[in-house]
Amino acid sequence: MGETPFESEGAAVLPWLALQQLLDSAIPIGGFSHSFGLETLVQEERIRTSNELEAYASAMLAQSWSTADAMVIKAVYRDAAAADWDRLWAVEKLVHVQRTAVETRVGVEKMGRRLLQLLGSIYPETDWTPLTNALRNGSSFATHPLVHGFACYRFGIPLNQAAEGYLYACIVTCINSALRLMSIGQTEGQSIIARLAPLASKAWLAASELEPEDAYSNMPMAEIAMIRHETLYSRLFMS
Repeated sequence: MGETPFESEGAAVLPWLALQQLLDSAIPIGGFSHSFGLETLVQEERIRTSNELEAYASAMLAQSWSTADAMVIKAVYRDAAAADWDRLWAVEKLVHVQRTAVETRVGVEKMGRRLLQLLGSIYPETDWTPLTNALRNGSSFATHPLVHGFACYRFGIPLNQAAEGYLYACIVTCINSALRLMSIGQTEGQSIIARLAPLASKAWLAASELEPEDAYSNMPMAEIAMIRHETLYSRLFMS
């Protein structure tokens, strides 16, 4: 049987296709401009080979992206149904303040706000006011994982797919950044993505046992790299 469309005042949206649009690396939200510390690690020769890159992305999956960002997505599905917005904004803030580097915090905010603006333009029939109002009054940062999670929730995408999709997007962003920073080709980059994709499901399965308020990140080397990025002599990326 086919997937049931999400009805939005006369507009039918197939959830799985809406998810593909959210995960498209070409979606114009600025992800192409951010390496989130990877540029520092490459310049300082801490990551030199494709194996080291794969190990780094795998660690980020297990110790940061799934245990921190994905917890915001989980909170959306828990709290939006009950309209418990204050509880949701509190989880977003908990995760966001754990981002040590200013560049990283700003980058995640920019991506989220651009995605929210884009969603409002291409899906105007959908109610985005809980996010837009919260951003306007300062209750929410409208970070990328929050907006991604809220969009998936509005489109009727199951939580597991929303979280795993976000983790996959993190992998793709990381590897696409590496393609511009390292001597690896497109085929090798796609091979790394293919090997890492199953780990997104495993990382989410492990992290899904956490409550959103238990969110944490345990990647100190990556956090230091994010902080040091703004002092690099030359930079391709904004963060």
